[in-house]
Amino acid sequence: MKRALTIAIILINLAGFSQDMNWKAKRITSAQSQNESNSWINFRTDVELDMVPGQAIAGIACDSKYWMWINGRQAVYEGQLKRGPNPRDTYYDEVDIAPFLNEGDNMIAILVWYFGKDGFSHNSSGEAGLVFQCDEIGLVSDGDWMARMDPGFEHTAGPYPNYRLPESNIRFNAQNGSFDWILPGTEMPGFRNAWVIGDAVSPPWNKLVKRPVPLWKDFGLMDYDNNDEIPSVSDGKEIICKLPYNCHISPYLEIEAPAGLVIHMQTDNFDYMGLDAASVRAEYVTKEGVQQYESLGWMNGHIVKYRIPEGIKIRALKYRETGFDCEFSGYFECNDDFYNKLWQKAHRTLYVTMRDTYMDCPERERAQWWGDMVNESGEAFYALSPPAAALTKKGMLELINWQRHDGTIYSPVPEGNWDRELPGQMLASIGYFGFWNYYWNTGDKETMARVCDGVKRYLDVWQIKDNGTLIEREGDWYWGDWGVKIDRQLLFNAWYYLALKAYANMSELLGKESELYRTKEEMEAFKQSFNTVFWDGKGYRTAGYEGEYDDRAQALAVISGLADKKKYPALLDIFKSSFLASPYMEKYVLEALFVMGEADYGLERMKERFWKMVEVSEYTTLYENFGSGPGRAGNGTNNHAWSGGGLTLLSQYVCGLYPLEPAWKTFQVKPQLGPLKWAGTGN
Repeated sequence: MKRALTIAIILINLAGFSQDMNWKAKRITSAQSQNESNSWINFRTDVELDMVPGQAIAGIACDSKYWMWINGRQAVYEGQLKRGPNPRDTYYDEVDIAPFLNEGDNMIAILVWYFGKDGFSHNSSGEAGLVFQCDEIGLVSDGDWMARMDPGFEHTAGPYPNYRLPESNIRFNAQNGSFDWILPGTEMPGFRNAWVIGDAVSPPWNKLVKRPVPLWKDFGLMDYDNNDEIPSVSDGKEIICKLPYNCHISPYLEIEAPAGLVIHMQTDNFDYMGLDAASVRAEYVTKEGVQQYESLGWMNGHIVKYRIPEGIKIRALKYRETGFDCEFSGYFECNDDFYNKLWQKAHRTLYVTMRDTYMDCPERERAQWWGDMVNESGEAFYALSPPAAALTKKGMLELINWQRHDGTIYSPVPEGNWDRELPGQMLASIGYFGFWNYYWNTGDKETMARVCDGVKRYLDVWQIKDNGTLIEREGDWYWGDWGVKIDRQLLFNAWYYLALKAYANMSELLGKESELYRTKEEMEAFKQSFNTVFWDGKGYRTAGYEGEYDDRAQALAVISGLADKKKYPALLDIFKSSFLASPYMEKYVLEALFVMGEADYGLERMKERFWKMVEVSEYTTLYENFGSGPGRAGNGTNNHAWSGGGLTLLSQYVCGLYPLEPAWKTFQVKPQLGPLKWAGTGN
C-alpha cells in the first residue's frame, strides 16, 4: 500500500430518543396565522441579563424549519428536523445561545417556515408555531412574545415541486418586506402579541423528542467557480453559475435595481430529464436601489441559474453551502485512476444524500428509502467521520417506531403521504447489511436492544411453505429492483435468510438464548430447503421464472452463505453473462465476486458497469440507473444514494479492511488487489 493505514474507531452518542427538558414553554404562533402551506412567521422577544451564563441551552421546536438571530447575529441557520420520530411526535433542537448573548438588553428573532403539507420525508402536524425555552436565562415562549406573518414572502405560480416534497417554492417580495426586523432597535410594524395555542407538549405536536443529529454545517457565503464570468450588468439572458461539486446550497445576490422586477433562481436539477418531477426553485421581487437577498430553502445541483432582468446592476452572486456536520475523513487510492474517481464520486453522492435523513436523492424525493440507506450506511463507516453513524441510528429507530400494528414496516419514513411496504427493502433494512452492520461498526448494543423486538415482529409476518421456503408476500409494492427479469421470490428468500442471520446475532448479543437456538435451527432448515427447491444444477431460479438467471438473486445466495463453494464455478458463469442488476443491486453482485475470491473479474465488471458514470459523465455524483445513451447513465436522478456501493467494496475488499469485533476493536487487513499494483484506504 502506498499510504499509511489509519483507522477511526466509531464512537457515537449512545443516548436514545428521550424527552429531556421539563417543558414550561407555550406553543405560540401569529394571531394572523391560518396554517396555510408555505407560511413564514416572524417572532421576536427581548430579555435583559445581569450577566451572561457560561452555558445557555435553548430548547427550540417548530413545524417545520426555523432561522434564529440573537442581537442581529445569526445563531442558527436552518434549525429543526422534519417530523417525526414516530407517527405522532415532533423533534426539538438544543442550542447553546450563550455565545450570542450580552449583559444588558438582548433581542432574539426567529423566522419559522411552515411547510403545511406532507411529503415522503415529513409528517405535517397541521399547525404552524414555535416553542422556545432557555432555563438558564429564564426565557420561555408565551403570549409576551411578538409575532406576525412575514409580509415579504409570497407564493409563486407553477411549476410547483412534485408531491413527494413537503417544501414549496420560495418567493420574496422586497417591496413588501425586509429582514430589518431581525436587528435590535428596529421598528416592528405588524407585530402583535403572539397567540398561545397550547402547551409545549400537547397535540398535535405531542411529545418533543431531542434531535439526535447535529445542526448543519454552514460553509458560509462563497463565490461561484466562474465568478469572473458573471456580468456586472444583466443583459436579460440566463446566467450560469458553476458550483465546485454537487452540494446543498442557498443562492445569494447583491444588486442595484428598480422596484418590481422578478429574479428567478434554480439549479440544473430543478426539472431533470423532463420527468415531470420538479424540485424547488426561488423568486425575488426587487425593491428600489441597492439590495441583498439570500433564498433560505436549500436546493442542490452542479450549477445555479439566475434569470435577472436586463439592466439590473450585479454587484455579487454567491452561494451558501450547508450539509450534514461530519468530516470527509476517509480515503481510497490505487494505481488505476478509474477506481479513485469512482470512490470520490460515491463519496460526494453519499454526502449530498444526507440531511434530515439519509435519502435516495436530494431533489425529486429527499426520502429515506431503506434500500438506498443500507448502502449509504455501509459507505459512511469508510468515508465519513463518526457523527454520520448517528444518522443511521436515527433512521433505524424511526423505521421501528413507525412499525404498524400488524408487524409490517415500510419506508420511506418519516412520511405524511406514503404507506407502502416494499418487502425486499424491508428485509434488507433489518438484516445483516442493515441493522447488524451498524452494530458491527459501532458496538451500540443499546440501540440493538431497542430495535430487536420490532425486528422479530416483522420476521413473524413472514410464513414458511411446506417445502421450507417463504410463502410469497407481495406487500404493498412487489418490487425487487429496477430493471427486467427480476426473480423476486428468489430475492426475497435470500433477503429473509440475511434477516434471520442478523436476528440470530442480535439474540446472541442480547442474551436471548431461546430465540438464538430457535433462529439457528430455522436458518439450518431454511438453507437446506432453499438449495433443494431453487438450485437446478446451473444456478438458482424460482419455478415459473423464465429467461436468463437473475444475477441479483445469485449474488444474495453467495453473500448470505446460502450457496456453498461447490456452486461458485456455475455462479461465476452467470455473473459473466447476466447484467440485470441496477446500480442498487450491482453492489451485491460485485460483493459476491469478492466473497468468491474473484477480485480480477469483480474489478473488471465494476469498471464495465460504472464506466459511463465515472469517465463519460462530467458530474461529480453517480446516477440512479445504468443506460445506453451517450454521456448519460440512464434515466432518473444524476445523484442517487444507492449507486455508491463500490466505495464500500474498494475499501472493504480490495484493501481488505474490515472489523473482526464490534466497533473495530480488532480488524483485518486482507487485500484482494486483483490486477491492481497497490491500493490504500483509511478513515
